[in-house]
Amino acid sequence: MRIAVISDVHGNLPALEAVLAAIEDEDVDLTVNLGDLLSGYVDPAGTGDRLMALGLPTVAGNHERQLLTFGPERIGMADRVTRQLLSGRHLAWLRSLPAVLSPAPGVLAFHGTPSDDLCYLMHTVEPGGAREATVGEVVRRLGDVSGFSLLLCGHTHLAGSMRLPGGALLVNPGSVGWPAYRDDEPFAHRMEAGSPHARFAVVDDVSGRWEVTFAVVEYAWETAAVAAEGFGCPDVAAALRTGRVSA
Repeated sequence: MRIAVISDVHGNLPALEAVLAAIEDEDVDLTVNLGDLLSGYVDPAGTGDRLMALGLPTVAGNHERQLLTFGPERIGMADRVTRQLLSGRHLAWLRSLPAVLSPAPGVLAFHGTPSDDLCYLMHTVEPGGAREATVGEVVRRLGDVSGFSLLLCGHTHLAGSMRLPGGALLVNPGSVGWPAYRDDEPFAHRMEAGSPHARFAVVDDVSGRWEVTFAVVEYAWETAAVAAEGFGCPDVAAALRTGRVSA
């Protein structure tokens, strides 16, 4: 089986369209979407229309939960802006999405970890910033995933993979639509892809076990950056142009 994996579109329709076009050349059997779908500063509603029409196997991310459940005192700017732009149809679709999904036999898809959409699975944040997580840390965060040979996660916006004890493959495809951000929890840190490209992954089991190939895609990131500036977000525009967090 051959599966394309996308995550963290964040309302960036130009990036999504470029990735979908690239996936068409990959001869995949299935495309799986790992959440954080619409919250962003490019085209949240247009992205929602496109994804709803595609009907991909999709899980909800932390931004879907926040957008749907947080009150005005807690909601972040990206979620607040996006919620104002979405229709009732968009919101109903977001509410229908599961937190965890098995889109194919032996495959488990989720956003952060199977039990926590905010937890970094493949990175650990310490006072000095973020580092790659150890195998032991990853195993503890996953919990019981026996019976699954392929585990698909997103959330950190950074592409990577890890072969777990027992042979299961863990894959994060990176972000389609937001290549860099900063956060203050639990300590100040930056997550930076290092270039503005949209990202996805393709996994297949033709060798007898799951293997992954990562893809980077050029798209009209200047168009996306100008849209972010139109929302009053020059920091996001800089990230979209460079894949780095501005100073």
